[in-house]
Amino acid sequence: MTSSPSRFGSIPEHAVDTAERNLRDTLAIAIEHRAPHAALIVHDTRTDLNRALTEAYRRVAPDAQFIDFDSAAPDAILATFARLNAGDLVVLIQSGSFRMDAYRIRIELFKRGLKVIEHVHLSRMPGEQGLHYIDSLAYDPAYYRGVGHALKARIDQARHGVVDTGNGERLVFASPFESAKLNIGDYSGMTNIGGQFPLGEVFTEAQDLEAVSGRARIFVFGDTKFLVNKPEAPITIIVEKGRVVGAENSTPAFDEMLSIIREHEGEVWLRELGFGMNRAFSRDCFVDDIGTYERMCGIHLSLGAKHGVYTKPQLKRKDARYHIDVFAVTEGVYLDDELIYRDGTWQVA
Repeated sequence: MTSSPSRFGSIPEHAVDTAERNLRDTLAIAIEHRAPHAALIVHDTRTDLNRALTEAYRRVAPDAQFIDFDSAAPDAILATFARLNAGDLVVLIQSGSFRMDAYRIRIELFKRGLKVIEHVHLSRMPGEQGLHYIDSLAYDPAYYRGVGHALKARIDQARHGVVDTGNGERLVFASPFESAKLNIGDYSGMTNIGGQFPLGEVFTEAQDLEAVSGRARIFVFGDTKFLVNKPEAPITIIVEKGRVVGAENSTPAFDEMLSIIREHEGEVWLRELGFGMNRAFSRDCFVDDIGTYERMCGIHLSLGAKHGVYTKPQLKRKDARYHIDVFAVTEGVYLDDELIYRDGTWQVA
């Protein structure tokens, strides 16, 4: 006996049921969307994942207005945005990233006091990857808020830290950290509610970038097309005074990425220290979109001088062009010599 084909191609019907459960929790708990506030879902139908997520939103927000981006004129979409009131919700389900001339959609919607959920670059996650993406939308408030706030508290009080990337390769942060930022579905005290989904990250960087040194084994990096590049064996980066000065067991694609950064910025700074929390992604379970995979449970770093949150006196925003995510083999993470990550899980609560 064969199962009947799914209406959503490579996304089976039961996965849409999973998406419905996950999004219902997200809207109710993380976004706190409820009547009398309106909801607007702007979507396209170019991928199976787009169509599956749109169906899930039809179930959890039956009173929402739905607009097919490819079938509507930009002026009509903008006019619909203009009719919304502060506190209303806009969901963007995008195979790529919606563009309307110079209108920066999420930024402009936030300015209007609207809540925003963005699902972007879904075309980069075909087939089974769409199932991983749906799983990544699960919202467990006890985990994200409990562990997330505990991580921030540890980071903010730490005087130093170490990332153990296995085989004796350790990256040392001999500096306190910048105040950690949260992406955990808790918007208490925040101006903007929502952002790019999935959730699951706490991030910071060293207050003194030049106090970062050591070696780190990198098993995935973002390539020039913003896709996950997973070399056959980890690449070891060598860091001195906050800069990548070498790479062992490298690949042509990784060397190209470093060369591009050096060409425009002169050197390769290591900036962000990201504590990924999303348990749907791991070293063995990934999606091709680097911005989505960034939430992977473990440590990711950024290469390049660019950072949208933190400023450093020696780095001028106008000259900083690159922020490339790289993912470290994470055997252990230590803050002030206390082990806070092992065996694929955060050891804080």
